[in-house]
Amino acid sequence: MVETRGCCASICQCFFEYSTPKILIIRSFKVGTLNRITQALVIAYVIGYVCVLNKGYQDTDAVLSSVTTKVKGIALTNTSVLGLRIWDVADYIIPPQEESSFFVLTNMLITLNQTQSHCPEVPKTGFDCTSDRDCKAGSRDTRGNGVQTGKCVRYSAVDKTCEVLAWCPLELDKEPPNPPMLADAENFTVLIKNSIRYPKFNFNKRNILPYVNKTYLEQCVFNRITDPDCPIFRLKDMVTEANEDFQTMAVHGGVMGVQIRWECDLDMPSSWCVPRYTFRRLDNKDPVNNVAPGYNFRFAKYYKNGNNEETRTLIKGFGIRFDVMVFGQAGKFNIVPTLLNVGAGLALLGLVTVVCDWIVLTCMTKKNIYNEQKYSYVDDFQLFSNETP
Repeated sequence: MVETRGCCASICQCFFEYSTPKILIIRSFKVGTLNRITQALVIAYVIGYVCVLNKGYQDTDAVLSSVTTKVKGIALTNTSVLGLRIWDVADYIIPPQEESSFFVLTNMLITLNQTQSHCPEVPKTGFDCTSDRDCKAGSRDTRGNGVQTGKCVRYSAVDKTCEVLAWCPLELDKEPPNPPMLADAENFTVLIKNSIRYPKFNFNKRNILPYVNKTYLEQCVFNRITDPDCPIFRLKDMVTEANEDFQTMAVHGGVMGVQIRWECDLDMPSSWCVPRYTFRRLDNKDPVNNVAPGYNFRFAKYYKNGNNEETRTLIKGFGIRFDVMVFGQAGKFNIVPTLLNVGAGLALLGLVTVVCDWIVLTCMTKKNIYNEQKYSYVDDFQLFSNETP
């Protein structure tokens, strides 16, 4: 019973206690130095990092962007299949327009004069045969080129394969030409037009800057030293900046990234808000894991011959796809983030006292003396009893 009363008294005493800050001035070189150094670090963090480096006084907005491209250039080829031929932009840009990207044809395997007829399947696992019993009529395989007729026919002097109904003659699975057919593609140029907007600040701009006129645009090519603001890029220069060789990449194709970064401080003149261009290769070029390298796809061009029979030219195209990626952020002064960061800085300054108190009361040699001076206990009821006559 006595223990219960004592516990209740302790609880009541704690409930009705009131603590008030007490100013204790410690004249100590160690403590004073620690206090000033900690305050200096907090102030340096708030001013240097939060306000200056991170621009904590600004409100921010993410970029909205649109991209269009236009490629120009002429290539000349002379092959046994096609003979002497000129290639212009309508031939090597496939498709004519893409969303924030463009593809340039650099190499190809061509199969001419295909018609829908019967021919032996290309020798590969699952299509070899010795008699008609090995071939199933109507069978089709995603790895094959057509529908089997059920006949086993001779493909060559040593090979027999199942006959298929397909576009014949079939495409041969072989390595693309090296050097690439369209080696001249390295001198093609592309005009990249990029318009950006920061809706929160009602700010618009494009990468064709105000001082760029038609005469300059017809003559300039991007160069980091002489023409850093020119929006026309030579394909070889873009690949070279990514530490790649254009002719090597053009054999099997690949994927390039064109990164446009807009970092705009709208508290400064708008002329300071300009794009920065960087280039990098995006597809895997690991020399060890080199299965299915590069970038390629097939397309066909269809014709009618003299007998009104449909024919086509099948092209397995290899090339470089350029993906244009736009990043950016704009900042402008706003009182709300300014007050929030100033308040956070003042709160951090308040922690300096807490840190110094902990060090003084736990680590200093005179911690017991500091503890006696730091905390004093006054019993209000005892004071009243002492004042009563």
